[in-house]
Amino acid sequence: MALLRKVDCVRLYVPDLEAGLAFYRNQLGHELIWRTETAAGLRLPESDAELVIQTEDQRQEVDFLVDSADKAAKLVEQAGGKVTVPPFDIQIGRCVVLEDPWGNPLVLLDMSKGLLKTDADGNVIGNTD
Repeated sequence: MALLRKVDCVRLYVPDLEAGLAFYRNQLGHELIWRTETAAGLRLPESDAELVIQTEDQRQEVDFLVDSADKAAKLVEQAGGKVTVPPFDIQIGRCVVLEDPWGNPLVLLDMSKGLLKTDADGNVIGNTD
């Protein structure tokens, strides 16, 4: 079984979340799935991956879903990759940042804590059970 299950999201930096929503949601037509004060997840209509716009980190990033971030870190290291940020908790589960043998960043996350739960306006209010 392959380690990387699917693309979870593509993260893009925007300096202002409302301006980012005006562009990606209002002008380009991507539906809002969820939002916090610093980030918003938008639907990519022919995929279950999300486009996440956020104001905290200027790097672009592709996040891959795995069954377990902790186990994935060990497997990638054993295969010749390198952990650059050890596994850490995120709202939906665990995340780890690695590099493959050629220096390509790999951001791997699991959903061990459940999906985000939102109110009617898309604001994150917790996790699903």
